[in-house]
Amino acid sequence: MVTIKEIAEKAGYSAATVSRLLNNDPKLSVSQTTKNKIIKVAHELGYFEQKRVNIKPNIALLYRVNGNEHLQDEYFAFLKNSIKQTARKESIELDTFTEAEELLKSAESYQGFIGVGTGKLTYSTLKKLKKVLPNGVFIDINPAPKLFDSVQPNLSLTIQDALDRISKKGYQTVGYIGAESFTLDGKSQRDIREITFSEYSKLKNFKEIKVFSSGIVSVENGRKLAEQAINDCKKLPKAFVIASDTLSVGVLQVFNEHGIKVPQDTAIISINNSDVSQYVSPPLSTYNIDQNAMAQIAFDTLQSKINHPDRPTIHLTMNTELVIRKSFE
Repeated sequence: MVTIKEIAEKAGYSAATVSRLLNNDPKLSVSQTTKNKIIKVAHELGYFEQKRVNIKPNIALLYRVNGNEHLQDEYFAFLKNSIKQTARKESIELDTFTEAEELLKSAESYQGFIGVGTGKLTYSTLKKLKKVLPNGVFIDINPAPKLFDSVQPNLSLTIQDALDRISKKGYQTVGYIGAESFTLDGKSQRDIREITFSEYSKLKNFKEIKVFSSGIVSVENGRKLAEQAINDCKKLPKAFVIASDTLSVGVLQVFNEHGIKVPQDTAIISINNSDVSQYVSPPLSTYNIDQNAMAQIAFDTLQSKINHPDRPTIHLTMNTELVIRKSFE
């Protein structure tokens, strides 16, 4: 059984300081260097293996959102707010960084970080971050799954559920409108939503399957893809699954301009349940991603990694829930 005295002797601090730290004494004031050293020694001696102790860590938020599209940024802004609210609820100190290089310089002040967004991040930078701040969790997307944990919405299951609902309606034709995803080095790749749609729609035996997927997530690209769908299809599919509400706004604009009635001519199921989804015409049926729950799971996962730094990297997915409105009833 590892004792407080053993930790104190190896760390070089008093038993009182070690005890107060490991018991989350709110009145204790020690430097981050002291805190990190005591926690490191406690790990090395196996203290956290024998006791269920959650040290209140100092956490950094690495917020790397491009800022190119208002509606898309709104999603990440809500996510950022959920993370801050969770930190306050858990009495955890949280500092926000928008530049990875700044976090690298300040890494010794933190026990872990939460990452949101991947704008201008490189794999090389994340490898450097792994060396100085190995405990990290990315939310919504993980640019480096071999390096850090992640908590993400289960988009594959979301697409499958949408196609199940469309099939249950008796629709025989279905379409998908989405965007590309990109690696850290800027290479385009198929998004998991498109991949799942293409594979699962074949299993559902739809008579006709149409896919329109390119570019970035933006209202303008939604307009472009909607025009492409109208031009390429002699008759539009009876229902579309659209990768995000941001794209859906552009699609609805074009459909309205062409006199295409939703859901009478073609129904739409979207993803994100952003604020705008209830105000467009018609209001969007869209999958809600519970950002508060994602934030809480991220903090729990990070705490687990801090307590057990040698455990394998894990990736958690969270189910979404369809909010029914007029675009698909």
